[in-house]
Amino acid sequence: MRPFLFAFLLLPGLQKILLATESDRPNILVILADDLGYGDLACRGAQDMRTPNLDGLFAQGMEFTNFYANCPVCSPTRAALLSGRYQEMVGVPGVIRTNSENNWGYLAPQATLLPKIAQDSGYHTAIVGKWHLGLKSPNTPMERGFDHLRGFLGDMMDDYYNHRRHGNNYMYHDRNEIDPEGHATDLFSQWSIDYLNSRKGKEEPFLLYLAYNAPHTPIQPPEYWEQKVLQRESVIDPQRAKLVALIEHMDDGIGKVLSALKQNGQSENTIVVFTSDNGGQLSVGANNGRLRDGKQSVYQGGLKVPTTVVWAGKIAAGTRTTFTAMSMDILPTMFQAAGIAVKHPMDGRSFLPVLIGRKQEPLRTQMFFCRREGGLRYGGKTIEAVISFPWKLLHNSPWEPLELYNLQTDPQEKNNLADTNRGMVNKLNAAMRLQLQKGGAVPWQRKID
Repeated sequence: MRPFLFAFLLLPGLQKILLATESDRPNILVILADDLGYGDLACRGAQDMRTPNLDGLFAQGMEFTNFYANCPVCSPTRAALLSGRYQEMVGVPGVIRTNSENNWGYLAPQATLLPKIAQDSGYHTAIVGKWHLGLKSPNTPMERGFDHLRGFLGDMMDDYYNHRRHGNNYMYHDRNEIDPEGHATDLFSQWSIDYLNSRKGKEEPFLLYLAYNAPHTPIQPPEYWEQKVLQRESVIDPQRAKLVALIEHMDDGIGKVLSALKQNGQSENTIVVFTSDNGGQLSVGANNGRLRDGKQSVYQGGLKVPTTVVWAGKIAAGTRTTFTAMSMDILPTMFQAAGIAVKHPMDGRSFLPVLIGRKQEPLRTQMFFCRREGGLRYGGKTIEAVISFPWKLLHNSPWEPLELYNLQTDPQEKNNLADTNRGMVNKLNAAMRLQLQKGGAVPWQRKID
């Protein structure tokens, strides 16, 4: 079979591993949790949590302790993950919502999403779960590179059982609106299993993007799972118990998906990635470890997320790395492993050498984070951060001054050095302004009549 060529710079010694042939290209399974805190798995230190399936997955591959979501909220990170670009470069600096007056992103119709490239390279592509990048044409999954959809187009569900948002039903099977019964987590897990079963024995490899809406609000676990936690954890806060139950319920579903992968004989040739779209929401009891703050903020607790990558026979089990990567680097890495050509501009970079135990230079000297939002807290303006390790400059509120932290000596961001190191503030602020200028050239609003 002819190897698939690709437009990545190969490092010495990688060609043999990376030039996958048509017959042995790996399947790709990306599992995305919604608002999962940096410390909200048992294997990440949560003592009130039982997550055996994700703990097992983390033990089977390489855990990243310095993995960053592209944004501290949903839509932008998903746009970055699926495009391999900074979210503002594809028109999604903020959350895409039902109502135009509170909508802060519009996926650029001309932007090429990476599932489309996989599709054109012979992969069968599927999304199960939460899309959150558009509610109508041209920004629906089937129009942006997916062969199969079973999931929810909107942002959050107002109820995990009736699957509505503002009274709208955004649940779809391919191009058809559906109204299934059951808890959304159970539906997404079962639909993923159904998809894996449908691909059993097929020569065509698959890319499955399984995007749960758990543990996003409303914190609504099935009663059985909540009671299970309350009976086991005698001193747990009731609010925290609900969140723990919602995460444990998701973990159970992921376990069933991974079991189907194994039973179908697909696990030996599937790269599995697990990560979250942003940090945990503190107001509902999330645990972000020792990191400062959580979802919505550009402090570390809003950006750092639990992440692991598993590839049997290629990635050593039980390994851990401090190598720094971002959401937008995931699919470029998977594509390099699969030999999928990517010829359009990308901000994402492959970290495959790290995965297979090779030395690798940092992916970038600066990492940028940007979010646009409305309401009195943000007023339609952006918050942003830039990390040029060990330095981090951030603007967590449009109404507050810039803050500067040394992450090496102050990982909890307690000691603001902005007043004592104006040279570094000026340097990083100049870089951040340039990034904002680049993003500002891309429209992020639908045309409003």
